[in-house]
Amino acid sequence: MEIYLALYFGLGLAAGFMAGLLGVGGGLLMVPALSWAFMRQGFSPDYNIHLALATSLAVIIPTSLSSLRTHHAHGAVDWLTVRRMLPGILIGTLAGGLAAAKLPDAGLKIFFTVFLFYAATQMLLGFKPPASRQMPGMVGMTLAGGLIGVVSSWVGIGGGTLSVPFLTWCNAGLRRAIGTSSAIGLPIALGGSIGYMVSGLAIEGLPPASIGFVYLPALLTIALGSWLTAPFGARATHRLPVQRVKRIFAGLLYLLAVRMAYGLWAG
Repeated sequence: MEIYLALYFGLGLAAGFMAGLLGVGGGLLMVPALSWAFMRQGFSPDYNIHLALATSLAVIIPTSLSSLRTHHAHGAVDWLTVRRMLPGILIGTLAGGLAAAKLPDAGLKIFFTVFLFYAATQMLLGFKPPASRQMPGMVGMTLAGGLIGVVSSWVGIGGGTLSVPFLTWCNAGLRRAIGTSSAIGLPIALGGSIGYMVSGLAIEGLPPASIGFVYLPALLTIALGSWLTAPFGARATHRLPVQRVKRIFAGLLYLLAVRMAYGLWAG
């Protein structure tokens, strides 16, 4: 057990830094790593990915709080946008978390693998929006929040991989989009975690140290590591050439996607 706790802590250190730097919540790193660790620990293969997704979302709660403080101190959080997207985000993540228990493990793995390829490609290419494009109205922001919430709950992320491109597509500056995404990640994590906890309560065969699909030893250990490093990543956002870091991260996502695709193909 000790070796897995060490793995969880190291994963938290890496995920926290990336979450603060790019506003992506760290789930893109945590879900594949947790899925592998849970498999090695002998957890039920029927709900392996469910446990990884739910635990990843729960970790994002303290990670978002930690990185949000630093981004807010730099004036990089658009609170009006957060308030407009909040209703859709809460409904979408809660519904997605509740529905995820009814989806087969293989289906969620395929969905996550495809999403990894998408996330890596959009980070690598970084399409530029027309200069005239602006934020949509309340209805549009609510619908966008709902879609981001549902997808985030099914891939175990804080929504940054969707919300950062959406906000930059609406001509928000990159650093402001990343800071705002860190605030959006908090309600996504809360709604998704609650949905996975409730939907997993009636499931038999889950690890004893869990609440629904959230595995507590991994949650607490990863959260400690991510809480320590998220502020450093957030500060680095305002100092480093973010586009270069995004290219490096995109390469890592491609490697993870290929690894998960191979695992699906190999059975």
